[in-house]
Amino acid sequence: MERDDIHYVAELDQLSFSLPWTERSFRFEVEENDRSRCWVAEINGRIVGMLILWLIVDEAHIATLAVHPEHRRKGFASRLLKEALSSAYLEGARSSTLEVRAGNLAARDLYDQFGFVVVGRRPRYYKDNYEDAILLTLDHLEEIQRLQA
Repeated sequence: MERDDIHYVAELDQLSFSLPWTERSFRFEVEENDRSRCWVAEINGRIVGMLILWLIVDEAHIATLAVHPEHRRKGFASRLLKEALSSAYLEGARSSTLEVRAGNLAARDLYDQFGFVVVGRRPRYYKDNYEDAILLTLDHLEEIQRLQA
């Protein structure tokens, strides 16, 4: 993800989430946050997916991941996740964490395929409808290289 992608990434986020990030938030991640690793997936120069990961010591925290509604279930999320986690492993991450909406079964299925396990719950985490967040962790990032994406 580059500075020129921010507007398009913010639009994608608005299409994907009921609590989207602002352009300013994405700009901070790209330009100022030295812990942030920002990825996009493109088709013919058009952004169809994005992922932001925070590298914190030896942990890769997935901050957000979205794919354009027209391009879901085509493997973009898997490829973004595999690439980001593989890269984070090369930078020293040994585990990964994230929060996901309890009702987001498609996302939970994706993370399950990668080997993430439920380690907790944040009650009423999402402020738009007070849905719980499920906390997921993936240990042994070195095994990501073996996954098909």
